[in-house]
Amino acid sequence: MRKILQNHLLIILGWLCMALAVIGAILPVLPTTPFLIVALALFSKSSPRFHQMLLNNVWFGPSLKQWEDKKTLSRQTKYRATFLIVVSFSISLVFVDYNTQLQLLLVGMALVLLFFIWRIKEEPLMSKCLDHD
Repeated sequence: MRKILQNHLLIILGWLCMALAVIGAILPVLPTTPFLIVALALFSKSSPRFHQMLLNNVWFGPSLKQWEDKKTLSRQTKYRATFLIVVSFSISLVFVDYNTQLQLLLVGMALVLLFFIWRIKEEPLMSKCLDHD
């Protein structure tokens, strides 16, 4: 009984992280990728079906597979994330043009996100070449 409750709790938390990831894709204040990674980890321990659903997703499945297998991100994924962060935070800055403190907070958050994204290891180029042979 305890195992069933734990399993259901992990699934609920996984879906909560998925909801936060979707919200994060729309609002620049919440990051999307960390919530997807946490959801992937929660589903790996509770629901093989939901875990596989994330890995097979057209949009973010390949990046999550790479993260799960090698704990790396591709440079292309980092560029895409950087682009989305810069665009979404820039839009937010326009909406709060009357509040300098809030603008500085948003810029600081964007810089922290970019710092952490670019600190994640990248897959070595040689390994990419070997995978395609």
